[in-house]
Amino acid sequence: MKVSKHTLISFLLLVLIAALYRAIPGRPWGFAPQFAMAIFGGSVLKDRKMAIALPVLSLLISDLIYQLLFTYGLTDITGFYSGQLENYVLFAALGMIGFMVKQNSIGSIVKGSIASPTAYFFISNFMTWGGNGGFQRPKTFAGLTQCYVDGLPFYTNSILATIFFSAVLFGGNYLIERKTTTVQA
Repeated sequence: MKVSKHTLISFLLLVLIAALYRAIPGRPWGFAPQFAMAIFGGSVLKDRKMAIALPVLSLLISDLIYQLLFTYGLTDITGFYSGQLENYVLFAALGMIGFMVKQNSIGSIVKGSIASPTAYFFISNFMTWGGNGGFQRPKTFAGLTQCYVDGLPFYTNSILATIFFSAVLFGGNYLIERKTTTVQA
């Protein structure tokens, strides 16, 4: 299926808005739209490469914004970090959850909105603990557990954000499709 110019422009604007939102200073950690974008894109877009690429592109743009802000002394958060590539690959893989989400099923959307940040939480914290970072946690079961405990605030906010932004994206899409169908009838 060919993607229309209107759909492509809409998704590129969504990528830019999500990237800018993610870089807003003072927003709660983990409260960002990228998981919802991945679920929405995977569910709505037939071009699977694009469905995976758009949320990752949004992460890249927001990381570039963070790096610029850091370079000019406007934030303590760097845009480029060790493990960044692994994070992008993990995020792209999680975008495949959207392929299983039925866009007209609230239950399916909620399940995807919980599954995506949950999988990310378990995999990314394990990768952080097992890698060079791990917030200096020992390579023991207790260290792994502490790494997961450290990530709980991010996880909670990620679930809330994904449910919220999924409602906005899927709900907005439903209303647009409904209006378009009504106009064409």
